[in-house]
Amino acid sequence: MNVKKFTAATSREALRKVREALGPDAVILSNRPVDGVVEILALDNDDVASLASPSPESEMAAPRPNLRMQEPTFDDLEPAPAPAPRPAARPAPRAFQEAPAARQPLDRQPLNPLYEMDEPVAPAVSPTYANRRAPQPEAPAFDMAAMTAMMSAAIAQAKESAAAEMHGMMNEIRAMRGMMESQLAELSWGTTQQREPQKAAVLREMLAAGFSASLSRYLIDKLPAGKDAAESLRWVKTVLARNITTMADEDAILDRGGVFALVGPTGVGKTTTTAKLAARCVMRHGPEKLALITTDAYRIGGHEQLRIYGKILGVMVHSVKDEADLRIALKELRNKHTVLIDTIGMSQRDQMVTEQVAMLTESGADVKRLLCLNATSTNETLNEVVRAYQGTGLAGCIMTKMDEAASIGNVLDVLVRQKLNLHYISNGQRVPEDLHLADRAMLVDRAFRTKRDAAAQFADADLPLMMAGLGNLNNDRSLREVYVG
Repeated sequence: MNVKKFTAATSREALRKVREALGPDAVILSNRPVDGVVEILALDNDDVASLASPSPESEMAAPRPNLRMQEPTFDDLEPAPAPAPRPAARPAPRAFQEAPAARQPLDRQPLNPLYEMDEPVAPAVSPTYANRRAPQPEAPAFDMAAMTAMMSAAIAQAKESAAAEMHGMMNEIRAMRGMMESQLAELSWGTTQQREPQKAAVLREMLAAGFSASLSRYLIDKLPAGKDAAESLRWVKTVLARNITTMADEDAILDRGGVFALVGPTGVGKTTTTAKLAARCVMRHGPEKLALITTDAYRIGGHEQLRIYGKILGVMVHSVKDEADLRIALKELRNKHTVLIDTIGMSQRDQMVTEQVAMLTESGADVKRLLCLNATSTNETLNEVVRAYQGTGLAGCIMTKMDEAASIGNVLDVLVRQKLNLHYISNGQRVPEDLHLADRAMLVDRAFRTKRDAAAQFADADLPLMMAGLGNLNNDRSLREVYVG
């Protein structure tokens, strides 16, 4: 290896000298300042190549020995060399010969100290074979089960993290989609409001009457073209009346008879409505054809109110606590023309609502459930009540406390979207006077008449914001069955 030294005032000058002497492929070993000059130690590229590849005669160029251990065979064993013959002992000088008395037989004489041993000599073994036969430490066993478990855990963790990222991404996409739909709906409704002002007027009337924004927007989009505000409002009333199902006469309940259970939340007027229906049945068929059952064993004095009504009407009132009692009572009253059941009032969010529906369904008789809807409740509350008490299906509903409601559009909205059959409307506490058959045309007209003065509270600038949050109405199943033909 020929290392050369180059000195110059600057590094650039020293590198130029290296390039001129050794070429552009020279290898720089060091570069340092020494006594005010720059010193560079360099090596020719050919010398470096000779260092990288050893000469064929060197031990480094020899092939790598095979270190793999192999079991020796009998052919590989080398026989141990035979021991060399023992040299004959020279006769001892006469001076050192023992006396005849001390002489002993040859086989009793002690051996040469060099050959005298206390233990037998082991046979000689080749050192190479001894090294081969030496026990080698066993390599640790490869635990396939542990490796499989680690891989499964890693895959499960990767899937979980990917699912979490995908869930977050989908939430962000949904949020962006909702925001874009809201902005587009706002722009679209703003344009429609300027181009067709009669739609804005009808929309204000429907919102003031208590109808939901989704049903109002759906009907506004279906408005026929070329109509003014008055004609458009009449068209909306006609469509609403056509989509409300009512009972034509009382024959379905009073003449046909059967078992009817009035259900609903606390305070909607179930007991009073039961008394009104009982009075109508007694006036038509007599007290012996009617039976009353109450399941209200929790409220203090709850069953006493119905017993007072039964005493006035001359009808026996039966009290039951559970499904077994109800089965027995219905079996004993199977000869009655009409059986009315007054149930316990409970919140629509109570888990006992499901148990109550199951008790009435599995009572062994065909119990028709009539849901009492409070006209003073909001649209969202009424929808929750219907979903909670619907179960396997409702035979119909009764609108209660109509005299206390400021608007009844909320109840009509639920009837249209949930496809409920409206039997009666109750507008007071008098028994049995304040119970009437439902007239859908009258109900729709009353809904718009009672809230007409409140339509001015919705400004034109507020309507686009209200319509923007509705999203795509085509995905609402409750609106698909609304008939607007």
